[in-house]
Amino acid sequence: MSVSAHRRTERQQLLRGLAFLSPWLVGFAVFTLLPIGLSLYYSFCDFSLLQRPVFRGLENYRDIVTDPVFWQSIKVISLFALMALPLGMLCSLGLALLLNAKVRGQTIYRAIIFLPSLVPAVASAVVWLWLYNPKLGLINLGLRKVGMSDPPGWLSDPNWSLSALVLMSLWGIGNTVIIYLAGLQDVPRELYEAAELDGAGTAGKILHVTLPGISPVIFFNLIMAIIGTLQQFTLPFIMTPNGQPGRATYFYTMYLYDNAFAYLKMGFASGMSWILLLMILALTGLAFWSSRRWVYYQGK
Repeated sequence: MSVSAHRRTERQQLLRGLAFLSPWLVGFAVFTLLPIGLSLYYSFCDFSLLQRPVFRGLENYRDIVTDPVFWQSIKVISLFALMALPLGMLCSLGLALLLNAKVRGQTIYRAIIFLPSLVPAVASAVVWLWLYNPKLGLINLGLRKVGMSDPPGWLSDPNWSLSALVLMSLWGIGNTVIIYLAGLQDVPRELYEAAELDGAGTAGKILHVTLPGISPVIFFNLIMAIIGTLQQFTLPFIMTPNGQPGRATYFYTMYLYDNAFAYLKMGFASGMSWILLLMILALTGLAFWSSRRWVYYQGK
């Protein structure tokens, strides 16, 4: 086959491949790239959704950083992340270690842990609204049974509402547990045998073999947890409308949503969305930078 014929065949194969990819490419361009580009443009505009956008430069960003409600929402999401991130990581890792043990009924236990993560977020929120009910909820009924005369008001109490959402977030850690389980089963058995020969006990094997062996999995789950935590919206939006009480649970994404669709300040909301992206990128970059010290890959 001549060179020109070979090139012509390659071009035909490329065109066929692009033709098969075209539905996805068009969908990605229209429903992902275009909205991203428009949100960046609108972040520099005064845009109410009802009128044409008017370019105003950096005014939206100046308004955002001088808005006290913006900083309140930053405080809320920061407190939530400081509690939910480590607690979720530790609980999911602990459950994975337990579920990795060779005991009878192991498959049933794994299914029980994983099932809650399959429940839609809205349905979970409705169930937990009932559980957290100060008078009729099962949690407070149980606390009264064990002798607590005045149990917390949970979602109606500004001192407990954020902690209640943190506990609720543990309901869906089944996906993370399954990922940890896959990583645990990939740790070479020879390393455990070598640790036993060196006299390591259960704690020593976990500390010096298990954790370094699954450190890439821990790193992956950490990145996903950072992204998911900063984008938390459904649970607080349903369980504590408008961040009640006293905006104690007025998450960043809730304020973004209100600006976009309640106050019709789409330019302001677009600016907030890009600030959120920068926060996620900064924390992810920090995680990648720190990973050089504690993430170990096989063969390196």
